[in-house]
Amino acid sequence: MGHGILAWIVIGALAGWITGRIMKGSGYGFVMDMIVGLVGAIIGGFISSRLGFGGVSQHDFIMSVVIAVIGAIILTWIVRLVTGSKRANH
Repeated sequence: MGHGILAWIVIGALAGWITGRIMKGSGYGFVMDMIVGLVGAIIGGFISSRLGFGGVSQHDFIMSVVIAVIGAIILTWIVRLVTGSKRANH
């Protein structure tokens, strides 16, 4: 099952927004949250497929969002580790 471009935008936006809430940041704004979510989907999909669960596009919408959120959390954690920031907005 593949996702169309609109589904990817929604997945990215949801994953970025959810990650902002989980990671206790105020978020980066809609566009950057969406980008963080989309990059998170790539990271999460890579990890998921390496663990044998399949990539983001091989799952239904909800599971795709969950995988994207996991990847976005990892991305946000790495960015904060490198920058020393605990909040998304400075």
